[in-house]
Amino acid sequence: MLRRGRVRFGSLRRLTPVSDLFGYDRGQPIDRYYIEDFLGRHGGPGGDIAGRVLEIGDDMYTRRFGAGVTRSDVLHVEEGNPHATIVADLTRADHIESGSFDCIVCTQTLLLIYDVRAAIATLARVLRPGGVVLATVPGISRICGEIDFWGDYWRFTRASARRLFEEAFPPGDVQVETYGNVLAAVAFLHGLAAHELKREELDLHDPNFEVLIGVRARSTAGL
Repeated sequence: MLRRGRVRFGSLRRLTPVSDLFGYDRGQPIDRYYIEDFLGRHGGPGGDIAGRVLEIGDDMYTRRFGAGVTRSDVLHVEEGNPHATIVADLTRADHIESGSFDCIVCTQTLLLIYDVRAAIATLARVLRPGGVVLATVPGISRICGEIDFWGDYWRFTRASARRLFEEAFPPGDVQVETYGNVLAAVAFLHGLAAHELKREELDLHDPNFEVLIGVRARSTAGL
């Protein structure tokens, strides 16, 4: 009979995470490392983040990864955000004109929206023909700390993300990517920061452990 080796948990043998803040208090959170990799590959000169760009919450990623941006808009669900140029609920945003944007950057937002299908339908509607939405959603993650304020409804897989976006976009124009592995997942759940893992440990892709899912969906309505 084979004897299994004993696992030494070390400082991770604990019932509370190392950080309660996703790792922000230690450095760059692991999911943000993956988000920036995703946006970095689809942004930059000749990339998707160009023309009139809408970003949810603030314009941090538009400024960092955009190239050839002619107008930057920020959508927030409530009044009071000084960065917001549009106040709207993505599930019922009829006042936003259809075909308004060349690109929409929607990171870690859809998990907070119960009627996620309606939100994705809005993203598709307000894109111009040929426009692109770059969205990220969590796979393996702790619950959002502001659950009582925003709500925290969903975790996704590559299969669910694909099916949801293919309901609003042509299937051939939806690309889904996943990030993570078992070590990255454990580290992220404990709130360790990206710099506490080696680059090769972060970048190893294991499709069985989806820490983050990235979606690139292109609108072909009217083309």
